[in-house]
Amino acid sequence: MADGQPARRVVDLLTGAWQAQALYAVAALNLPDHIAAGDTSAAKIAAAADCDQDGIERLLRLATAMGVFEDTAEGYRLTAVGELLRSDDERSMRDMAVIYGEEFHRAWGQVVPALRTGTSGFALAFGTPLRGYLETEPGAGEKFQRAMNAGNVFFPDVLKAYDFTPCRTVVDVAGGSGMLLATVLREYPELRGVLFDLPHMTPVAREHLRSTVGPDHWRTVGGDAFQEVPSGADVYLLSRVLQDWDDERCVRLLSVIRKAMPDTGRLLIVERVIPTDGSGLLALLWDLHLLMAAGGRERTLDGYRDVLAGAGLRLESVTPMALETSLLVAAPA
Repeated sequence: MADGQPARRVVDLLTGAWQAQALYAVAALNLPDHIAAGDTSAAKIAAAADCDQDGIERLLRLATAMGVFEDTAEGYRLTAVGELLRSDDERSMRDMAVIYGEEFHRAWGQVVPALRTGTSGFALAFGTPLRGYLETEPGAGEKFQRAMNAGNVFFPDVLKAYDFTPCRTVVDVAGGSGMLLATVLREYPELRGVLFDLPHMTPVAREHLRSTVGPDHWRTVGGDAFQEVPSGADVYLLSRVLQDWDDERCVRLLSVIRKAMPDTGRLLIVERVIPTDGSGLLALLWDLHLLMAAGGRERTLDGYRDVLAGAGLRLESVTPMALETSLLVAAPA
């Protein structure tokens, strides 16, 4: 039995990708939506999903063993995990499951040549970097934003980790869909917010901010954060942006923000920190995933200190948050 344990571990690791793809199939076929709508037998679920019944029965059986569904006398029911894969749940992670099962799955298929060349797996798989793909592939940018929103369960933790009460203005740099800025503005309605991102991204942010915050207290500004960002704010937000760039580009971006900051300003950075003791598997997985997806990387605390120092900033505090993310607060050096 003892000799069999390492072999079982190898098999469990190798078949982890099968579980991920099974979860992708559950999401892509909208099985949680069908079950929530009352189609709880395998036959009805298969018909609603327009799929072969035998295949769906086998997928349902596996997903039940994975904790996504429950198989009851009345039919299949959603677990708390399954609820998160409904398209209409406000906490929905469905779009995250879809992009991980499609584009990112293809990118990881290039893991060996990516490691040999240092080129992103995405660029090798699609013939273009992720950013170019998002700009040119119809609907890809919106799909990516929805997927990233699904992984933002740690945004409320930012409010616990930092007190915005003394602040009057906040700028979310490369703020994407505006979810983090909206989270802050809902909690601190007296704040005035600016979402700054590339021009083709700001319409998504405007739509989200209008629906969640209302028409006042914020504006969007389009531009290139490597050139200039709105100046004079009390707080700047930078959520999962440094992970996309090498050290040289990070220092350039941080220098632009430092130039815009008053000496009393603060920069709040949301990133995963690689532990130096070998713990924190999620941060290590994400570090390699960033190479596969965009050619980016996670960093140790010393790595963040180095890029901050290169831009005239110093690390003031670090607060752990959900899903092995951290809030790093930086101040002018």
